[in-house]
Amino acid sequence: MTSIDLHCHSTASDGTLSPEELVTEAATAGLDVMAITDHDTTGGWARAATARPTGLRLVRGAELSCRWYGVQPSIALHLLAYLFDPGEPHLAAELVRAQADRKQRAEQIVALLRADRVPISWPEVAGYAAGGSVGRPHIAQALIRAGLVRNTDEAFTPGWLGGRYFVPKSDLDVFAVVRAVRVAGGVPVLAHPRASRRGRVVPDRVIEELAADGLFGLEADHEDHTAHERAHVRALAERLGLVVTGSSDFHGSHKSVRLGAFVTDESAYEKIVAAASGVPVLG
Repeated sequence: MTSIDLHCHSTASDGTLSPEELVTEAATAGLDVMAITDHDTTGGWARAATARPTGLRLVRGAELSCRWYGVQPSIALHLLAYLFDPGEPHLAAELVRAQADRKQRAEQIVALLRADRVPISWPEVAGYAAGGSVGRPHIAQALIRAGLVRNTDEAFTPGWLGGRYFVPKSDLDVFAVVRAVRVAGGVPVLAHPRASRRGRVVPDRVIEELAADGLFGLEADHEDHTAHERAHVRALAERLGLVVTGSSDFHGSHKSVRLGAFVTDESAYEKIVAAASGVPVLG
């Protein structure tokens, strides 16, 4: 049986393992296929490819920060984009814009914390990102180092990054991003679409409209989905003719979930690969 995990993060965004460490750990964990899907960046692709152990197939991708602007306030969404051409001009420009917004947001949050005399600094937070896409988990690392919270989950509670020091992002329109990923030869899959524990979720009719615009699949098996939510996603995907994926959303020590905790069926993986024309799977 092939073990396939299509949602993993490295230090190119907010994971704790470098791209080289991530692919090595994936092979050690018994994965046959792993996708590197850092937030709004392809910065880990080359390093992961160079270090890829023999026998591990590497799917190059990204997790793109999006929003549905059909309601106010808008609803945040994450789109997993697989095997797209990173040189396609429109999508490349959108990724640059998204990374710039992430950096600006993080700087604003650090400024708010420092105004309240919280002992962290921007150089420290940027250092945790190690040249990758900076985000709130890097600020959480600084809060942990300062002894103000015990772990990342506590850093995202309402008293900290989940409320008092929350700054919204100017995310990309999800419909535009789905179309851009398709133009770049990639395959778009909506990440954890019913994870109500993360906040508001979009109604099914939005996913129906996204499917009409080129959405290819839904991530059903994810640690933030309840059993009922997983069943709902599977039923919706079947009704719309979308593939179903399962993934760990691995972040290293930022989360307790391990590589391969949730996996994708080989048939769904093969459909994703067949639909892509941007870059090939390595291995």
